[in-house]
Amino acid sequence: MVEDVVIPAGERSGATGSGGRRGPEGTGQFGALGLHLADPRVEASVLGLLEDVEGELRASVASADPLVTEAARHLMEAGGKRFRPLLVALGAQFGDPTEPQVVPAAVVMELTHLATLYHDDVMDEAAVRRGAPSANSRWANSVAILVGDYLFARAADLAADLGPEAVRLQARTFARLVHGQIAETVGPRDGEDPVAHYLNVIAGKTGSLIATSARFGGLFGGASPEHTEALAGYGEIIGVAFQLSDDLLDIASESTQSGKTPGTDLREGVPTLPVLYALAADDSDAASVRLREILATGPLVDDALHAEALGLLRESPALKRARETVRSYAEDARAQLAPLPGGPARRALESLCDYIADRTS
Repeated sequence: MVEDVVIPAGERSGATGSGGRRGPEGTGQFGALGLHLADPRVEASVLGLLEDVEGELRASVASADPLVTEAARHLMEAGGKRFRPLLVALGAQFGDPTEPQVVPAAVVMELTHLATLYHDDVMDEAAVRRGAPSANSRWANSVAILVGDYLFARAADLAADLGPEAVRLQARTFARLVHGQIAETVGPRDGEDPVAHYLNVIAGKTGSLIATSARFGGLFGGASPEHTEALAGYGEIIGVAFQLSDDLLDIASESTQSGKTPGTDLREGVPTLPVLYALAADDSDAASVRLREILATGPLVDDALHAEALGLLRESPALKRARETVRSYAEDARAQLAPLPGGPARRALESLCDYIADRTS
């Protein structure tokens, strides 16, 4: 998922965990996301909202049971970009960001996201999350599952205070998340295109919640229905684009830019977009044939095979095709913004499209 990318501790500032002002690019407080907020008033508004969200998050996960409180705060305090609350805050700029329901709406989205991470770690048998021991490795699978359930319950409780529409949207988003996870777990059905299946999984697991986050910003900020729909469409596509760009970084980066050691997905046998393109290709050159042979063996735990596959993928037509797909999604996301009025908030959302298109080129 998008937010799993860890921001190094030295770059964190305040509750948002975002870096300070860096370099001539003007990425400001949100450099880790490639977000450009050129207007000081919008930047102050967004930062203020995120600070309030952080405080409300801590309060909302508190429990009479100290163990539940500690476990529920475990991933929240480990960092992350708060991407979903950020989109709530940006969406609210198209209405009135001072509306009192904007902050709790953002908290609902982040709690829902955090809950999925606890469940994901159990399913993936993960030992680390955001550079810290995962909840399931620190306590136990049963505790991690139940804490995830607790966070879902807290999100639903807060959504109820926002009204029936918020409850309905949160529930439908949760259903899409579950469907996406089931599809990923089961894998492509007979006759189903693996690439189409993978894109549908990402739309369910990642795009759905980011879409609802942007929608919540417009809805509870009082934006018009047309603008709220545009924000939701943008959120869905930008969420998929971010996840796909992380797939590429896992292959193409020479550092931990993606938040994990390059080639981790290859080593674990995770079929990301470049791998799926490579497996589906019919290129007859020796490098492509050899790459398909290696990838068909599954998880690449052998260091020599892993290094060979990583090198071949970096030079493959499959990686080039995956880059083109990411750029296409970024441009599609930008097109969703057409109904929105021009100004610093729209330019900020457009800057995310530029960042995604550039980060994997």
